Amino acid sequence: MEDYLQSLNEQQLAAVRYDGGPSLVIAGAGSGKTRVLTNKIAYLIANGYDPRRILALTFTNKAAREMRERIAQLVGEELSARLWMGTFHSMFLKILHFNSDRIGFNSNFTIYDTSDTKSAIKQILKDLELDVKDYPVNSVMSVISSAKNSLISPDDYLADSDIQRRDYYAKRPRLGEIYKGYWARCRNSNAMDFDDILFYTNILFRDNPDVLEKYQNFFQYILVDEYQDTNFSQHLVVQQLSRVHNKVCVVGDDAQSIYSFRGADIQNILRLKTYYPGLETFKLEQNYRSTQTILNVANSLIEKNRNQIPKRIFSMNAVGERIPVVKAMTDYEESFIVANKIVEMKMLESGSYNDFAILYRTNAQSRLLEECLRKRNVPYRIYGGLSFYQRKEIKDALCYFRMSVNPNDDEALRRIINYPARGIGEKTVLKVRAAAMEWSVSMWDVICEPQRFGLELNSGTARKLNGFREMIQAYIDLDTDGKDAFQVATMIYATSKILSSLYSDNTPENISRQENLSELLNAVQQFVDEVREKGESDVSMTDFLSVVQLATDQDSGDDDDDSPRVTLMTVHAAKGLEFRNVIIVGVEDEMFPSMHSSNSLAEVEEERRLLYVAITRAQEHCLITYATSRYINGQTHPCMPSRFLKDIDSALLELPRNPNTWAAPSQNDFEPRVRTRIVPRQQKPEGFVPVRKAVAEAAPSSSGGDIDGLRVGARINHLRFGDGTVTKIEKEPDVKITVDFDNMGIKVLLLKFAKFKIIG
Repeated sequence: MEDYLQSLNEQQLAAVRYDGGPSLVIAGAGSGKTRVLTNKIAYLIANGYDPRRILALTFTNKAAREMRERIAQLVGEELSARLWMGTFHSMFLKILHFNSDRIGFNSNFTIYDTSDTKSAIKQILKDLELDVKDYPVNSVMSVISSAKNSLISPDDYLADSDIQRRDYYAKRPRLGEIYKGYWARCRNSNAMDFDDILFYTNILFRDNPDVLEKYQNFFQYILVDEYQDTNFSQHLVVQQLSRVHNKVCVVGDDAQSIYSFRGADIQNILRLKTYYPGLETFKLEQNYRSTQTILNVANSLIEKNRNQIPKRIFSMNAVGERIPVVKAMTDYEESFIVANKIVEMKMLESGSYNDFAILYRTNAQSRLLEECLRKRNVPYRIYGGLSFYQRKEIKDALCYFRMSVNPNDDEALRRIINYPARGIGEKTVLKVRAAAMEWSVSMWDVICEPQRFGLELNSGTARKLNGFREMIQAYIDLDTDGKDAFQVATMIYATSKILSSLYSDNTPENISRQENLSELLNAVQQFVDEVREKGESDVSMTDFLSVVQLATDQDSGDDDDDSPRVTLMTVHAAKGLEFRNVIIVGVEDEMFPSMHSSNSLAEVEEERRLLYVAITRAQEHCLITYATSRYINGQTHPCMPSRFLKDIDSALLELPRNPNTWAAPSQNDFEPRVRTRIVPRQQKPEGFVPVRKAVAEAAPSSSGGDIDGLRVGARINHLRFGDGTVTKIEKEPDVKITVDFDNMGIKVLLLKFAKFKIIG
């Protein structure tokens, strides 16, 4: 046996050495799939296959690079360099360049990136006299991408009555025209976008049998990584190319199929045997990453999915401890518990912050976690994204907040003067800026008195600038009148349309922006509540912005700093990674599974797979947390633990030692509760008639706690801080109580603003 095969286990070795036809390697989490792929390619080369006739397809350049490096270590760089190895797009782009004349392109065609595509679609919308508010560019791009990945041409799109009916009811009946216009623009420009690469490859093979036959004969062996992530066009092109030699090996794990929003179709791997009748299946079930208990939890969860290839991953590592399920009273308490737990575990294990990862379902959840980690001086990094206050939509909203307290802030004004779009173009902004510089005043001064500063405008532009001035002035007046930060923020959300303008576009990226903006409103409300409970009167927008600035300054450290840090990321971003200690937060219904993904069995099963991916990132310790209440759009709403927790064998979960802290979900926790999603109303800024109403709706609704029955030693449940014991009561001049909270430490609260109930 070749030396490099000695390290493989029995299942891995069988998969590597099989050469009898098509094969499927089901690679469970942490089972060494990359080792199998690289060793199989080395084995094929060692057994006479020409590396130039081996096609190996991956989803990322990083994966292709790492595989090539490993293969080079096994067979040498010269042979490794000859492989047709790379991403789907890079490999088939080569084929298109060789055969561009067959599909009506010159060989020097260019590839549009995302910004090129956006620019082209914006121009098409303008040509068709369509409003971007009715046809959001990102949403249009998503529709076109989905059509191409399904191999639907513009003519097919327009001829499909079901598609036309769907677009009609979505109030976007002209999507087909936009698609056709974009298609024509690309053709006329001798250009393709990334989706076109696979689209035209399939067209090339369909319309040119001689070209297809050439490549079918040329590629003796085809290997595909992460097959569960393939879409229809990728699946079809592999199927077409493998028909002559029938030598194809696909590696993947249906239990880790979590990218349907990108077009991935789990059926490609589940039904592979129908496409390759002689398919041989190998299951890699030995996990080299996690403890057996962590794997038992993952197995217990995923076995509840109906649509799956049965498998049961196991480990030769230690059995490991049961997984604690931590019940927090609030989302704030949850984040505080997580921060404290990390500090505690690091001290006990003498470990590194690099050993910890916090996984969440949505980007918006990072805000409270970041805040509590900062308070405990725990360094952290946001993997694959920006910290909360660095995100574009948050910066946009903060600029509105800044304008309400300092309208002379030119940087803030320039950022939001035409966001959301209100018809104030760049030329107008430059005119305003030039006048401000000439007179050494702020841009706001010029907008307020354009004639005084010699700003010449046509009537339409003057009207738009005046509408902007009235809107900002209304916010200034609220702040001047002493309204608190939450009241001002609510008014800004209601009338500026920074949130409502996002509702028409339901792409995953846009939904994330909506969630982030809602979380910012939560931050403002929590700030107001906390300051009031301390007995302080200053809860203005200026005070909130001061707190945010401190947080932003801490976030803007050296990005290249490689010092140990806790990693924060979404579960989607965590796929393929591993950490010694993993904490999964917000495991609640409508959060996990997401409220956007609970309409069908297929969606719920993908959410279950997502939690499976989260759990199997952990090597030694895994912790699951949930909250029984959470701020949503500035209001507190009850939450119930995720239905997925009921899927897990309770014997594998750590039962509570302290019922107020380490609580496993009881049966009552799973009883449905009414939970309403509050969405700020869309209101027009003209005239600002709704100002008083919006402010009134944002006024504090609680009159605070009741002193009746309150005594030293009493147990209370606080809306934000959870359970605690009253240790002191002061009655002059205003009643204050000192409470030792179970998880939040000692707090001094002003009774008339404190939101709690006595529980014992």
